[in-house]
Amino acid sequence: MIRFSLLLVLVIHGALNAAIVEEQVQYAGATFRVVRLEPSKVQVVWKDHKGIPFRSFDRAQAAFASEKKSVAFIMNAGIFEPNGIPSGLHIERGNTLHNLNLADAAGNFFLKPNGVVWIESKNQQPNARIATSTAFSQREQSFRADATTIDLAVQSGPMLLIDGARHPAFHENSSSKLHRNGVGIDGDGKLVFAITAPGQLVNFWDFAGLFLKLGCKNALFLDGDISQMAVNPSAPVRSNQFGAMFVVVE
Repeated sequence: MIRFSLLLVLVIHGALNAAIVEEQVQYAGATFRVVRLEPSKVQVVWKDHKGIPFRSFDRAQAAFASEKKSVAFIMNAGIFEPNGIPSGLHIERGNTLHNLNLADAAGNFFLKPNGVVWIESKNQQPNARIATSTAFSQREQSFRADATTIDLAVQSGPMLLIDGARHPAFHENSSSKLHRNGVGIDGDGKLVFAITAPGQLVNFWDFAGLFLKLGCKNALFLDGDISQMAVNPSAPVRSNQFGAMFVVVE
């Protein structure tokens, strides 16, 4: 079955006219674009108010513009099936729109261990988490018991880092170098989004190593060749077709 990347809209409610800061990072002979975001400002979106997937950056921008809001950051995320349907878990504003997928199959999504990035809140304090899908499934059983809510969650794969170690299937000298994007959590608890700069290619081993350099112990692969990220766009951004998206909204 053909699988694509889930365009996950991550919405950051920042201060009015506050610009998102983008870093340029050199690692393993490649250049990466990096953005660090507070989890308290994050929301995930997939469909519009009519239940139609946004699929593209400009459609998401237009939807927020109709609410007199502007998008300051937007990035695709997560693996998806044809028509923009998530391959795995998708929780948006506390609502589960697609269930966790623990099945075995071919493709990057199923390169076990795959994982989940989520934001959980307890006593109105949001915290970002990334863990394997199995670990999330086990943790999920206790959320209600300890009054923890899941604000958003996206499942993708493979995991890039698991408690500071690279995914066991990665090889240091792999010749499979592609355009890639992913997300990690740094030592300050911020979500770290990274994407190879235009024309830059990287294998999984070095992409995982980038997140180690950025201070992350856990990180998740989001997508490959079709990945895109726009920071502080001043006009509608034409993009590839995705599923859900990460977005910053002002």
